[in-house]
Amino acid sequence: MTRSLEERMARVVYNADGLVPAIIQQHDTREVLMLGWMDAEALRRTLTEGRVTFWSRSRLEYWRKGDTSGHAQFVRGARLDCDGDTLLFTVEQVGAACHTGDRTCFDADDLDPVAGDADVPA
Repeated sequence: MTRSLEERMARVVYNADGLVPAIIQQHDTREVLMLGWMDAEALRRTLTEGRVTFWSRSRLEYWRKGDTSGHAQFVRGARLDCDGDTLLFTVEQVGAACHTGDRTCFDADDLDPVAGDADVPA
């Protein structure tokens, strides 16, 4: 049984501002590219148009990745986390994902964490 768009979107939990974070990941390499914010309309557009649309919190308007930069994101998959409050989109990224011109927004600063030990006592 195929669920309607409304049924698929009904589980999404938005924050007090009516937004939900959307993690964007390259579909084949699994590289995390960026995080953006969506309201219900941005999510609806993304799910029905095949291109990622965000809500800009600074400009207070919708923006579709690539319309001005040419660095587009074509949807390959979409998942909702177990709590319903975070989206994960797998995409085919064309060009840079970051507004700085980098491939990913996570190239800037390595926080140099201490590596955890995977050895767990039985």
